[in-house]
Amino acid sequence: MQLTLGIPALLFPAISLTMLAYNARYLAIAALIRQLHKQFEETSAHPLRQQIQQLRKRLGIIKNMQATAIISFLLAAVTMFMVYVELNVWANIIFGISLIFLVVSLVLSLIEVQVSTKALGIQLKNMEN
Repeated sequence: MQLTLGIPALLFPAISLTMLAYNARYLAIAALIRQLHKQFEETSAHPLRQQIQQLRKRLGIIKNMQATAIISFLLAAVTMFMVYVELNVWANIIFGISLIFLVVSLVLSLIEVQVSTKALGIQLKNMEN
């Protein structure tokens, strides 16, 4: 396959939108942590402790999601430069690595959604009791 500047350039909007979505998740979790912190200071209830553990786990996953998306974005830019200077073998290798990082980021996103759902289950269980 012949790699042209247009192929890695297609990743730019996709990765940018993905990073916006990840950042929105991060900001939502940050707001939730601040809210839970106030509740936790008032009462150190067991469900709050469980939620805090889940939020800590989610923050770690989101950090890794963002890092791998950023690496993918950077490698796509490097790929475009390699195509520009006609280093096609290196461009293909770096583009492949960029795609791998993007896939890892998306898998981490799936894991974070699963952890998020589990955290919401804790909240619902607490409200049922």
